[in-house]
Amino acid sequence: MPLPSFISMYQQLIAAPSISAIEDSQCMSNKSVIELLARWCETLGFTCEIIELEGGKGRYNLLAKRGKGDGGLMLAGHTDTVPFDDSRWNHNPFKLTELDNKLYGLGSIDMKGFFAFVLQAISELDEKQQTQPILILATADEETTMAGAQQICKHPNLKPARCIIGEPTDMTPVFTHKGHMSTAIRVIGRSGHSSDPERGLNAIEIMHKVTSKLLFLKEQLKHKYSLSHFEIPYPTLNFGNIHGGDNANRICACCEMHIDMRPLPGLSVKELQALVLDATKEINQQYPNAVSVIDLHEPIPAFTGNTDSALVILAEKIAGQKAIAVNYCTEAPFIQQLGCETIVMGPGSINQAHQPDEFLAMEKIKPSQKIISNIIKASCFNIN
Repeated sequence: MPLPSFISMYQQLIAAPSISAIEDSQCMSNKSVIELLARWCETLGFTCEIIELEGGKGRYNLLAKRGKGDGGLMLAGHTDTVPFDDSRWNHNPFKLTELDNKLYGLGSIDMKGFFAFVLQAISELDEKQQTQPILILATADEETTMAGAQQICKHPNLKPARCIIGEPTDMTPVFTHKGHMSTAIRVIGRSGHSSDPERGLNAIEIMHKVTSKLLFLKEQLKHKYSLSHFEIPYPTLNFGNIHGGDNANRICACCEMHIDMRPLPGLSVKELQALVLDATKEINQQYPNAVSVIDLHEPIPAFTGNTDSALVILAEKIAGQKAIAVNYCTEAPFIQQLGCETIVMGPGSINQAHQPDEFLAMEKIKPSQKIISNIIKASCFNIN
């Protein structure tokens, strides 16, 4: 069976929902996307391994390989998408819509579409001239826990020399990025009637003290740590949401705030966790065990790369752009544990990621395709 056309692959990938979310009620299996990709990879002569994630729940990784031995180039991406707000979309998120020279659809650039680019590029190359293995990795749950990448980096027989993670960078090579931590600060007080404040312990008032400490920490991070590669050169701390209490005439017994932190390379997750705990230590001494610090998901470390690796130099030459650092995070720190040179580089703009009416600008298709094809040729083919 021949490989479908580029647009047909795009259409079928977008039409297969694979939402990943913290809330179980919004989650979907990615199996249909994995099966599509496996079928197309087999058409191109790849051997496919479909691996269910530990804990089940209908989440799968795909590892496809063509060629023998270790080394070669791995092209990696995630198959899940973020949830969407139907009221803010003007197009069906699960139907590829072409309008005004744009391809709209959930996952069009973040990042199901990358697989269509990769498969199209490989289909146009002569397999007989392939000299190094080509691997395609499709993971699950990148948008939440990164469980797929965390599991695949423990694979006993996976040893590529290089890996490109095709997140949307407008085909600019990314050699390093910040990490990501989502943390809940939970304050447990003691309820009571509002007319007698001393008989209760107001969790909102304690949270006010916690917030003051964290604002001080936020400024400390800004002035203590800095890397000039980044547009935002310091670690960030964001207050994402807060909720507590249930009635004006009741002393609030519970208040919870969620914060987001982005560590720089060189600032470990453990060090940042310790700084948050230290910020709440004095308050917990004043109100014993009132404040808890809870990870909302496994923290994602920063991706530490360098600009003089062979893969970065190759990508810069082919793309005609210098490698950069970015503030968002990807699966790169986990994939890197396989021992391969790793960069992030893919079609589409990060400005469209997680946005209503996500789209790929169609004028970017041919130049992006050419760059991807040339990198595959330079890494795995004997073609002048």
